[in-house]
Formats: sequence, C-alpha cells, structure tokens
Amino acid sequence: MKKMSKTIQLKSFLKNISFLTDADCQLFEQDLEVATFKKKDWFLKEGQVCQRMGFVNQGSFRMYYLMDGKEINTHFIFENEFLVDYSSFLHQRASRYYIEALENAEIVTFPFSTMQAAYYLSHNWERFGRIMAEQSYEITTNRVESFLFMEGKERYQSALEKYPKVFKRVPLYHIASYLGLERESLSRLRKKNSEEK
Repeated sequence: MKKMSKTIQLKSFLKNISFLTDADCQLFEQDLEVATFKKKDWFLKEGQVCQRMGFVNQGSFRMYYLMDGKEINTHFIFENEFLVDYSSFLHQRASRYYIEALENAEIVTFPFSTMQAAYYLSHNWERFGRIMAEQSYEITTNRVESFLFMEGKERYQSALEKYPKVFKRVPLYHIASYLGLERESLSRLRKKNSEEK
C-alpha cells in the first residue's frame, strides 16, 4: 500500500475538524511518515525526547512510567487518536514515560518542526494546538483527581463507562495498573459487576 493511501485516515480525521481547511492540512503533507510497530515495540522510551507526534491508523498503545521497577500505566491510545508525550514534544525535553505497542500497529507521524511551522503559518493550527493542550491537561487532571477523590470501585466503574474499548482490548493486568488496583481486586470487581447485571 502506498504512503498516500496510508495517510488518508489522518487527513480525513483532520478535515472533520470544522475549522481546519484543505490549505491547513496541506502544510503537513510533505512531512508525513508512516511507521509500523510490532506488539511490544516502543514508540518512545524514558529519557528520549518525543521528536514526532503520531496518529494511530490501527492498533493500540499504552503510556507508562516506572516506579521502583514497577510499570504504572497512565493512558491507552487507540485508532484515530494522537500518540505523543505532549509535554516532551511541546518542550523538546526528555520524557519520563514509555509508549509501547499493545498490538501490531500502524501510525502516521510528523515532526515537532512541522507543528511549529504550522502554528506560525496558520491561526487554525494554533487553535488546534490549544485544543490538544487542553485535552492533555484534562486527561491528566481527571486521572489525578480519580485517585484523590475515588475509591478503587468507583475508578473501575468510571473507566468502564468512559472507556469500554479498554476492557475489550487491553490485558487485565495493564488495566489493574492503570486503576491502581491489584489484578485480583480488579477480577473481583468485574465478577461482582457481572453478577449484579
């Protein structure tokens, strides 16, 4: 399959954002690259600078960090979502996170320099960048507040309602890590939830 056909999904996604024009999308055209990942391949490792932002055509990824040798999942990324450590990408500094493929995956990427040029050339891209920053902030805030104000059972119920795709495609032990639960505790919650239906 040619590169152009593999970038159609990203272009279609961007054109569905009402304020982005064809001219805006063409600013990225020459710098788009297609990359494939096998399950357990890394898009990013701790200590690396996130030089490129990805858009997932197919497959899934997880973002995690290490604490005392233990992997703590913070986010899952699926088709038609952007793949990036936004803080590392935005400030071009070393990441504290790993981003790993959970399944065989294909993404379309573009470099930091392209995004910066688009911000300079187009107010629409500036607006898009602000929206992405707001979404990144909201994801982080929601996760932090879930640990501050919710019990494990509430975090599980909230995740089940908001992110049903996660429970269909992500291994249970990764979900347990994301929720701050032991795998056995999550299994009990799932069983109880199933019995109550």
